[in-house]
This record gives sequence, C-alpha cells and structure tokens, in this order.
Amino acid sequence: MKILLKASTVAMLAAMPLAAQADYPEKPVEFIVPWPPGDLEDILTRMIADKFQETYGVPAAVVNKPGGGGGPFPGAVEVAMAPADGYTVGSFVIDVPMVGPYIGIPPLEGNPFEPVGIFLSYPFVLAAPKDAPYKTMQELAVYARENSVTLGHFGEVTSPARHTKAMAKALDFEFGSDAAFDALDCNTLASGDADVINTTLQLIRPCLDDLTILMADTNSRIPVLPDVPTAGEIVPELDFSTWNGLFVHKDTPQEARDAIAAVAREVIASDAARQVSMDTGAEIYWLDTAQSEAQMTKDAATLERIAGFLGE
Repeated sequence: MKILLKASTVAMLAAMPLAAQADYPEKPVEFIVPWPPGDLEDILTRMIADKFQETYGVPAAVVNKPGGGGGPFPGAVEVAMAPADGYTVGSFVIDVPMVGPYIGIPPLEGNPFEPVGIFLSYPFVLAAPKDAPYKTMQELAVYARENSVTLGHFGEVTSPARHTKAMAKALDFEFGSDAAFDALDCNTLASGDADVINTTLQLIRPCLDDLTILMADTNSRIPVLPDVPTAGEIVPELDFSTWNGLFVHKDTPQEARDAIAAVAREVIASDAARQVSMDTGAEIYWLDTAQSEAQMTKDAATLERIAGFLGE
C-alpha cells in the first residue's frame, strides 16, 4: 500500500510542472502599433491579429500607441518593458530597431528586440500641393535655395525624415524649417502646416489628384505612380525604402515566435493582403527571422550613408 501511495505521489508531482507549462497562447495577445490607426502597418497588423484570434481561440487586438510626432518609440518602450512571453508583440517600422537603441532611450538601449518577420515595404513619398511652384526634386532644389520651404515628417529622428534631409543636402539645398506630426495626410498640406510632406501613399490617397509627388522612397517605382522617380534614381547613393515587421523581446520563447510567424505568413500570403498591395502600391511579402536580420544589416549601411550626407 505504501509503495502504491509513494508511486502515485511521485506521478502527481511529476505531472505538476507539465500542467503549469500551458501551451502558448493561453491568454490575450496585444500587437502594439506605435502610430495612429489607418496606415498600412495598422491595416495589416489588424488582419494578423484577427487571424491569430481565429486560429488560437484567444483574444488578440491591435493597440495604437502614437509617438507624439517625435518618433515611434513610446509604443516600442512598452513592448521592451513587457514580460518576454510573446503576449506583447511590436509591429515596428524600421526606426525602432535601427534607430531607437542609439538615441538615449534607456529601455531601448542595446536593442532588446528580435524580428519574427518583416512583412511590408511602405510606398513612402514626398508630396506637395499641385499648385506648388515645383514639380520635381530638382525644381524644389532651385526654389528652396531662394525661398523657405517647410518639411513635414513623422519625427526628426525617423529614417524617412533623415533620408529626405539627406536628399536635400545631395541636391545642394536645405529646408527652411521642419515639423513633426503623428499623421501626415491631406489636411496637413491643405492647412498650410507644411509645404511638402514625407508620408505614405495610403494617407494621401483621397487627395492624390490634388498633389504633386516629387519622389518615392521605394525600391522601385510605385505602380500607381509610374512617372514618379525613386530617390535612388535621383541620387543613387541614397537608394532607400522603409519596412515594417513583427518584433518580440529577445528572450521570448521560440514556441511563441513560431505561433506568431505561422499566422503572419498565412495572412501575408492571402488574397486580402494581395488586394491591399494592389490598392495601395505597398510591397507585401514575408521575410523570416534570418532574412529579416540580413535586411537589417543591409539597411545599417544605408543609414550610415544618410548620416554621411548629413555631416554626422
């Protein structure tokens, strides 16, 4: 009897750790988007969150954490400070892992993030009102040498803003002033808050016919803007594009990473994602962890060239 009791006790104790280690996910998952709702990263991340909830049967939602015009870093800080358990996932633009660790934000120092996968290249453009006295980057350069031009951007430390300023240096002009905004859309130009804005095609699509697009910050010309040159066509050394990906804290278990990646890959390969690409001009694809890290290594060299043009 004692032997049977001892054996049953050992079996119960052996089973206890297994019961405590429930399969991921077992509770709600948050996808943090460090921007207001409505742009491409928000749309696609919501599609991923919806599919995650459908697949695993736990609540999953996008939480928008805008950066106040100073960069996408408040939302990134929240992900960095959350437990490394896969229940807080960052949907991050290039600047979070490539710039955030180097600008004096303690929770981001040393880059606490690792990519699950990159899934989007933005159709970033430099836009001006149609009645502006310049229609190309070269004409903007000539005008800005004699007149003050205000640049609107998402934050002076963000790579699109820095790239645009580097383009100005390469074309021998400077912007008279610049300002950061959480959203850069049709209203920003209509209100006169900025003369030109560095933003995504998605945010200005409603008023595209009323704008002049000076250049595209993309790998190739945007299909719906076939006559607009890329930055790399204008200044080859400054060939540039921006991306968005899913990131987790570097200590996050592989089980959680794999579960997130499986859903994201399925969404990115879907007809709905292809439709978003056709409608917006975005490049939508899936790079796994190793491919994402290779992309980031390449981008580090591009950011160094941008810094060189800015005299840093």
